[in-house]
Amino acid sequence: MTENVWTRWPSREALGRTGTTRPRRLLVRAVRLLLLAVLLWGAFHQRQVGLGGGLAAAAAILLAGLVSWAFYRTTYEHRLLPSLALMGMLLGIAVAAEATGFRGPALVIWCGCGVGALERLPLGAAVPVAAVALASYSAFTNDVWLTTAATVVGLALAGYAMRLDAEARGSAQRLLAQERAARAAEAESAALAERARIAREIHDVLAHSLSAQLVHLEAARLLIESGADRDRILERVVAARGMARDGLAETRQALSALRGELTPLEEFLAELVSTAGGAEVTVTGERRPLPAEASQAVRRVAQEALTNVRKHAQGAKVTVRLDYGEHEVTLNVRDSGGEAGDLNGSGGGYGLLGMRERAELLGGSLDAGPDEEGFVVTLKVPV
Repeated sequence: MTENVWTRWPSREALGRTGTTRPRRLLVRAVRLLLLAVLLWGAFHQRQVGLGGGLAAAAAILLAGLVSWAFYRTTYEHRLLPSLALMGMLLGIAVAAEATGFRGPALVIWCGCGVGALERLPLGAAVPVAAVALASYSAFTNDVWLTTAATVVGLALAGYAMRLDAEARGSAQRLLAQERAARAAEAESAALAERARIAREIHDVLAHSLSAQLVHLEAARLLIESGADRDRILERVVAARGMARDGLAETRQALSALRGELTPLEEFLAELVSTAGGAEVTVTGERRPLPAEASQAVRRVAQEALTNVRKHAQGAKVTVRLDYGEHEVTLNVRDSGGEAGDLNGSGGGYGLLGMRERAELLGGSLDAGPDEEGFVVTLKVPV
């Protein structure tokens, strides 16, 4: 619902000093000092005014200054009745000054009340107050009617122009505050996203490393139960220890990747398949650097797929194909099938599910399932 323009207060940002430049503040102070000087000059240069009368007039001017300051505070707090009461006191001081012969100070106060009311009060209250103040000025000034009319119109326009200028400044302050809040929210969102990304990377590394260790430890358990010789058992234990060491190295690599320190994807895949017997890598398309998230997804899927081959298709021939398309990169890991062995049930079975979730977060897809010979994992990530 639109607020009534006649009852709407100028915003606090418009009534406050925030956003005003230093030259503007100095100009406002200079104008106030000039008005004070005019009032004091008018008080001490009236005819037939002694020292006592001049001091009384100066006290009245000081009171008017204090009332004006209070008026600025109550209008900033949007308190209408106290603001109108203070404005009435200022008009009363001007009437008293006129009645005691201090016409100059009275005229200045009436002009100030008219301008201040139009600048700081709701229009529904500002227009009547300004009308009374400027009418009082018109009634007691000694200028000709044309000069008086021009002065009154000029003061009214000046007060309203100051109001519009203050509102524009207040709107700029609100927009600036909203922009800062939006930037803070964006930075917080980016920080949360980065934390989630780090957590996902560490989770995937540990899941892969622990799954591989579990494969070898499960093999060692089965060898112990079957009464195998010590060397075969020791081989599995040493392999599990190597997987733990590799897991720490991969964790460091993941953190480096998050800092943008990624090794080329082709080199990573070549090194990965070199540890898996019977695997080969084929790269097609125009090679180019990938975004960190896409590159990490390809690496993790390749690791998980080769781990599953070791678990479920021992001795299978594995082909890894990486294709750089125009708008996406495709990873295909295919095995020829092999003996499942006794480790088929080891591990939790959540690796590919996690990889599928990672791919979907990037707007891609992951398909995994058997084909005519063995098992195929296909990852597609937009780039």
